[in-house]
Amino acid sequence: MEIRIGLRNTAREIAFESKQSAAEVEASVEKSLNSETKTLKLVDDKGRIFIVPTDALAYVEIGAEEARRVGFIA
Repeated sequence: MEIRIGLRNTAREIAFESKQSAAEVEASVEKSLNSETKTLKLVDDKGRIFIVPTDALAYVEIGAEEARRVGFIA
């Protein structure tokens, strides 16, 4: 699934694919925002770790878990 993270005061966003489910990502974001850790930690499908300070978060967009279709639609 695709995850996009928008950051305050910057025009760029962080975008990556993850093997985590939408519920897992949502729970991680909520936990980070409601706790005192002050960071959001997510892992992409290649094993890279993204650590973002929660005070810099503008938004987190979680893509659909549906597999991409291949081919033409009639």
